[in-house]
Amino acid sequence: MKRTAEELRKEEKLAFHYTQILKLLGEDPKRQGLLNTPKRVVESIMYLTKGYAQSAEEILSSAIFVEDYRQMVIVRNIDFFSLCEHHLLPFFGKAHVAYIPNNVVSGLSKIPRVVDVYARRLQIQERMTTQIKSCIQEILNPLGVMVVIEAQHMCIQMRGVEKQNSITTTSDFTGVFNQAKTREEFIKLIKN
Repeated sequence: MKRTAEELRKEEKLAFHYTQILKLLGEDPKRQGLLNTPKRVVESIMYLTKGYAQSAEEILSSAIFVEDYRQMVIVRNIDFFSLCEHHLLPFFGKAHVAYIPNNVVSGLSKIPRVVDVYARRLQIQERMTTQIKSCIQEILNPLGVMVVIEAQHMCIQMRGVEKQNSITTTSDFTGVFNQAKTREEFIKLIKN
């Protein structure tokens, strides 16, 4: 993919700063093992934050179909990887997304793409959960949306409290999912 002059300048600046970070850590950026590290880190961070250059709303809007269907649609076990905005350490896990159509459905592949757009930004899990829910509610206008995210956070596991087996679960919902019975059905279906 061809990059614009602005993107190249941005990558150059980032590489310069990563070189400075290596120096501040006491490393020699000219050491053989580190010669290309700033460039590789730039490529990595650009990929890990590519969600800033994408629109979840446009992605979801690109595959909308009128369909007389009003039962729960679930896309579960959506793998994602993100970066905690507090420590720039990874958090990763699974997202489970359900909606009950109001005569409009989306192409099923668009739901994981929406998750990816929000995951590929500096994030906190709580905000990501709400952003996914809000996007689907706004674009599809379903009878309700529910999102549950289960994730492991490296900022909990490798630093601070160092609890390697902890999992953080967040949820957000709208519409018919305000009814406990509907939420319970969703939870039961994603646990099977």
